[in-house]
Amino acid sequence: MEKDNVILGEGCIYSTDSSVTGINNNIIVCGGSGSGKTMSISEPRILETYNGSLIITVTKRRIVDKYKSMFIKRGYEVETINFVNPNKGSIGYDPLEYMKCNQDITFLADSIVNAGSNAVTSKDPYWSNAAASLLSAEIAYVLQKSERPCFAEVLVMNDVLSFWEDEDSSSIITSLDKYFQELEEESPDCFAISCWKTFRCLPRTTAGCVFGTLNAVMDKMFSEDLRNVFYINKTIDFQRLSSRKTVLFIVTNPVNSAANSFINIFYSTAFKELFEYAESKRSGKLPVPVHVLCDDFATGGKINDFVNYISIFREKDISVTLLLQSETQLRSMYEENEAETIINNCDTYIYLGGMDLKTAENISRRLNAPLEDVLYMPIGQEIIFRRGQKPIITKRYDIKSNKVYQLVSKRFEGKSFEAS
Repeated sequence: MEKDNVILGEGCIYSTDSSVTGINNNIIVCGGSGSGKTMSISEPRILETYNGSLIITVTKRRIVDKYKSMFIKRGYEVETINFVNPNKGSIGYDPLEYMKCNQDITFLADSIVNAGSNAVTSKDPYWSNAAASLLSAEIAYVLQKSERPCFAEVLVMNDVLSFWEDEDSSSIITSLDKYFQELEEESPDCFAISCWKTFRCLPRTTAGCVFGTLNAVMDKMFSEDLRNVFYINKTIDFQRLSSRKTVLFIVTNPVNSAANSFINIFYSTAFKELFEYAESKRSGKLPVPVHVLCDDFATGGKINDFVNYISIFREKDISVTLLLQSETQLRSMYEENEAETIINNCDTYIYLGGMDLKTAENISRRLNAPLEDVLYMPIGQEIIFRRGQKPIITKRYDIKSNKVYQLVSKRFEGKSFEAS
């Protein structure tokens, strides 16, 4: 039986079995635009996967079409969530399906606000916390009152929310008061009412700022096209994905900031669900290891609790490959200590070159070499750092010389020619 491997560069092929290598399977790849992150790292990982499950972000639909048949022949289930054209995907994603308790509601609301802010958390987190509390109220209401809760209902609820100052008091009156009053009569101590009262008691000016913070996130993230993903009946089952061999392609667009931000909401859900499912197992591990290939990891938004999860991925048989243009890009999304934690929890670091000075400075220190050797590194060369061994300077992997790649490409090009 074929074993899963990871190809990092020319002559650098390693097992993904942590019990053999003694290190985790988390990988950071830093390289400027056009440095070959997809063809020298992502696609080789796809080719070398025979037993574990994969979640892969792709910006080109041809990657899905190219490798789908290969995975089916290897006994995989293949699914696609398309965040650009939802109707072209095989399944959808509705975060409300994964709500089991009030903490899950808070986690989802925090994830949306954090991802939508597209910036390192403010030193004064009041506004984002208050916005998340208002969103929690809307989510909790839909979960409690709807027969078939759908996140699209939350969006509609937020769309119709308006408020004005009560002339007889300093509080506000809202367009949703009637609905929450009815819910309070039925269940006065429920979570939705608790969160709603936090917003409802605010002065008009403060309420406007909180609502404005939330609306800025919602308007930016949930485009009309993206909302269609919530109406697809079949949705991703993370327990199934981690119990049998599955490949899930996440189709996005590198210039679609709304879709990229929402993908990180998906990742927040995925990591949380996979971790909890592993926790429920006697072994503490997933039945089938899951690797997540995160393309343009630091462009969409901050993944809630990712810093905590990555430090314990190995013991759950979860791992990630984070594709970045630079370390600066990562630090623009996460605070300095968080970025360092993410980097330190990746036992493999691949540098493909680039123009970012701070990244080059860090690489020169890791390599113990002059900065100019890093800045002027020839195109096509790369540096591999693996915990427990000396750095390797080698060439990028030439995927076109791979026999499986040649066969897959020949079949794909043949089908494409026939289709034309």
